[in-house]
Amino acid sequence: MRLTLPEIYDVRVRTGQLRADPAQRTALGLLERVRTELEAPPAKKPRFSFFAKPAPAVRGVYLWGGVGRGKSMVMDLFMEVVEIPQKRRVHFHAFMQEVQARLKEVRKTGVQDAIRPVAQAVSETARLLCFDEMQISDIADAMIVGRLFEYLSDLGVTVVTTSNRAPEDLYKDGLNRHLFLPFIALLSDRLEVHALEAAGDYRQGRDAGAQVYFTPADAKATQALDHIWADLTGNGPAQPLHLSVAGRDLVLARHRAGVARAGFWDLCARALGPADYLALAGAIKVLILDGVPILSAANFNEAKRFVTLIDALYEAKVRLICSAADIPERLYIEGAGTFEFERTASRLREMQAAGWGA
Repeated sequence: MRLTLPEIYDVRVRTGQLRADPAQRTALGLLERVRTELEAPPAKKPRFSFFAKPAPAVRGVYLWGGVGRGKSMVMDLFMEVVEIPQKRRVHFHAFMQEVQARLKEVRKTGVQDAIRPVAQAVSETARLLCFDEMQISDIADAMIVGRLFEYLSDLGVTVVTTSNRAPEDLYKDGLNRHLFLPFIALLSDRLEVHALEAAGDYRQGRDAGAQVYFTPADAKATQALDHIWADLTGNGPAQPLHLSVAGRDLVLARHRAGVARAGFWDLCARALGPADYLALAGAIKVLILDGVPILSAANFNEAKRFVTLIDALYEAKVRLICSAADIPERLYIEGAGTFEFERTASRLREMQAAGWGA
């Protein structure tokens, strides 16, 4: 028997996978309408329909609210169960980087309107696009996103998106914002706008007063991080997070509902720089980091990257939960860079405080 999204939610609440929240259940009811319409058999095309237009897009949903309200979890549940083959879930920032790269290539052909073929290429692989964290901060994105979405809708692509902001607050005070206003009208016209007003921030609720820095980085610490990962993600399947940074693909193997998990060496032994860590910090809400070692001249480059990573997370107010070989003040006590690390140790302490980043 086919269960509706609210019914699936109820089952997961009863089995302890999720915590009951009426606002989340209401949002799933809206997404159930989208699911039903997307899964409906396509209407039969008339004969000689070679020039027929694509089937109209199902009206999507714009789900907005404060951080930690469960928006990503709700959308992920929808994405998990909707039974259509051409569906894609992607962080909005990563999608727009991908679009900008495609536009650059298309423009080399001399085409007058580069946005149309890019939208066409997207529509050929996705009938449903699920975006996490829609936000517009770049003028280049602001100037193209309206026409891009209009083309996608005309091509039959349904959009479901989460955001921390109401549509009218997108690109607020941005340069040439008046040129962006038609996109806000388009969102309201083609997506059902819904504020998810859940009781509170589940990540902050889980972390407030709870341990988030575990030392030493032993099996017990790993087990604790495993439990936190399961708690924050609903124990659902992790997916790789792909971020395009200066034409390169930065991949984190484990990501779900705004929570990423990685080992120290995964992030600090690779040739990554500030742009990579800034992109990561902009794409996630929580980072679970395993196995920060003792730092010294022997791993100086890794230590420098760790400092840069912590700076990026700190400035973006990303919640850090980690295991480490020792307390922050004793992680780096010898060799060049010890003085600079004092600030990092101080930030690691500050980031452990209950309510930090709220």
